[in-house]
Amino acid sequence: MRGAKSAKWVAGAIVIALAATACGGGDSDSGDDMKAGKADPNGILTAQLSEPQNPLQPANAKESQGSRVLKTIFSGLVDYEPGTGELQMINAESVTPNADSSVWTAKLKPGWKFHDGTPVTAESYVNAWNWSANVKNNQTNSSWFQDIKGYADVHPEKGDPKSEKMSGLKVVDENTFTITLTSSVSYFAYKLGYDVWAPLPESFYKDPDAFGEKPVGNGPYEFVSWDHKKLIKVRKFDDYTGPNKAKNGGIDFKNYTTADAAYSDLRSDNLDWIEQVPTTALTSYKDDLGDRAIDQEYSAVQSIVPAFYTDQFKDIDPKVVQGLSMAIDRDTITKTVLHGTRSPADSYVARGVLGYKAGALSDVTKFDPAAAKALIEEGGGVPGNKISIQFNADQDHKPWVDAVCNSIRKSVGVECTGDSKPDFQADLDARDNKQVKSMYRGGWVLDYPVNSNFMRDLYGTTAAGNTSGYSNKEFDDLSAAADKAATLDETVKMYQEAEQLLKADMPAIPLWFYKNNSGQSRNVFGKIVYGQDGDPIFTDVQVKAKS
Repeated sequence: MRGAKSAKWVAGAIVIALAATACGGGDSDSGDDMKAGKADPNGILTAQLSEPQNPLQPANAKESQGSRVLKTIFSGLVDYEPGTGELQMINAESVTPNADSSVWTAKLKPGWKFHDGTPVTAESYVNAWNWSANVKNNQTNSSWFQDIKGYADVHPEKGDPKSEKMSGLKVVDENTFTITLTSSVSYFAYKLGYDVWAPLPESFYKDPDAFGEKPVGNGPYEFVSWDHKKLIKVRKFDDYTGPNKAKNGGIDFKNYTTADAAYSDLRSDNLDWIEQVPTTALTSYKDDLGDRAIDQEYSAVQSIVPAFYTDQFKDIDPKVVQGLSMAIDRDTITKTVLHGTRSPADSYVARGVLGYKAGALSDVTKFDPAAAKALIEEGGGVPGNKISIQFNADQDHKPWVDAVCNSIRKSVGVECTGDSKPDFQADLDARDNKQVKSMYRGGWVLDYPVNSNFMRDLYGTTAAGNTSGYSNKEFDDLSAAADKAATLDETVKMYQEAEQLLKADMPAIPLWFYKNNSGQSRNVFGKIVYGQDGDPIFTDVQVKAKS
């Protein structure tokens, strides 16, 4: 997610399972009240959404809003069991590696269909991945295919592609294909739960732009309509044969320009799920909602990221960024401004992810104004002695941005201001177009539950999630070596070494780990179950029958 959030993911015993610790503060609703009545299998759920940045094409979303919709419309080869985190086969019957994990074989469950009635076959995947990787098609997540042999032929650094197909993809039969990688990647199967790996029907290639406005998927819901910046409708696909069939009739994704407006609609039962309670309600929402309140940590990290392409940061000494990090009083901000709804970050990797190491960055994330000032001076100071932090105003970021700026200003005398963009789409566009003036808010949720996702996919020179212009050949080489390790355990350990390299270089300043401080309406039957990405398992949400 890339950007803010990417999608919904987790893995087996190697992952710390994050329990659903929903907390009720008052008695406005009891568990019995939430189960009162009957569930309507055709009831429509309403959920908060901001405008997706790009057309709804699987390889064209590296942010949470587009991904949230795409995950309902498309089903990929695999996903992850909520709670246990075990790898779950969805459209795949199996995904298996050879001895050194350099060649993977995917076998599909036969009989699957797209929503237009056409079959889902091995070619549906191979053709989709070849098209999405092709540089001519300008897909924001095309770099996700760079592990596959022949990627450089369809996506050269300069010029036109030499081929329309990656040599590493081979169709064996209608339901089987092989994926040959440029080298071993021990955790490749874990990556396949991300949106980018979805199949596409033949109708896509007739007009990809039009498809992005009205996508045809193979998932539990089929697309109905998109009224831009207002509403996206998806409805249950009755002929869906996957294990995660929808227990409701569909979802209306409603757009809100402010978190306060969404929360108001939630309290009046005009909205069934809210993404995040506004700061103004953090001290009262548990009393407001009772058992319908949610307080649950998930695997995501908030950070602020220097734009290294700017004159201010392109030749910056890392000591300056380390000093800015140590000028931030995370403990006080999370306890006061954020009312205990976040935990100070001590790593680039989120908790609950394989390879998270407590205290990995503690010496540069601790609050120490004297040391911070000394580091900034040793590094030559902040050019202009002023920074700004870009953020999106359609979510409630301003209070903490102001608090971070105040902490920096008071601790080291560097002037700091917020740089507000009207919505998430505008914020992401500014990042992608290299228009950030100084620094930007970076929030990242796991795409797959291995620590590489919080490093290689954010700070690798060619990574889709790298919108800061950061580049470090030593880190790229260490990441490549880690991916080639013989076992997943070795890969994880090498990425822990890479994290120490990043600490010395400071491509970003981690602030805190996320919690899902959310809620549901009285229209929902029972308690919503959440994935490790902080989103509801939408297919499992039940809507109460109207009396």
